[in-house]
Amino acid sequence: MGRAFEYRKATKMKRWGNMARVFTRLGREIEMAVKAGGGDPDTNSRLRLLIKNAKTENMPKENVERAIKRAISKDTTDYKEAVYEGYAPHGIAIVVETATDNPTRTVANVRSYFNKFNGSLGTTGMCDFLFERKCSFIVVAKEGIEIEELELELIDFGVEECVLDGEEIIIYAEFANFGPIQKYLEENGFEIKTFKFERIPNELKELNEEQQKEVEKLIDKLEEDDDVTSVYHNMK
Repeated sequence: MGRAFEYRKATKMKRWGNMARVFTRLGREIEMAVKAGGGDPDTNSRLRLLIKNAKTENMPKENVERAIKRAISKDTTDYKEAVYEGYAPHGIAIVVETATDNPTRTVANVRSYFNKFNGSLGTTGMCDFLFERKCSFIVVAKEGIEIEELELELIDFGVEECVLDGEEIIIYAEFANFGPIQKYLEENGFEIKTFKFERIPNELKELNEEQQKEVEKLIDKLEEDDDVTSVYHNMK
């Protein structure tokens, strides 16, 4: 199994602390997708997948519909994606992805978290080279599926890794190949449960237990912020 899969398993990527925060994050992502590509999931592939993500997270259908209506409304809040980079204690690189209607507020909050927990917020691009941008899909494994054959077929669509994990198949690829892979999966009758855009560290830095706890305090604080959608780091 490859590095992306092992990293995901090792970090046991944290879920959001409560359902309200999950729904807030998904609602903002849905609104941004609608503004970018329209409110019809049949013609907006990003929206179509986000609705599936929402279903997997048990987000009520009414919440999804309200998010779509808000995005179509002229009076809706305009969310923008912003990425912040910096270092936690002990040289751990951190990349913070946000969706915000007030970048001034968001950057002030993110900077305060770094300062409070002995880190430093840096400039755009200072940590980006330490991570590879990937897209991933989790699909339901068809009965009798041969994972090696599927992986060989998906190589032509830029897939780097295809892993059978119980009754699910996890697919990893470069960020730029997201569209063609989604199209292949849908056209070939695969049920997509979720998708993600991720940043996989090129190398992991090992710390002792006490040092890890220091870094985790910063990560936890960042993840608690409603404007933050994802936090990535290179701590082992």
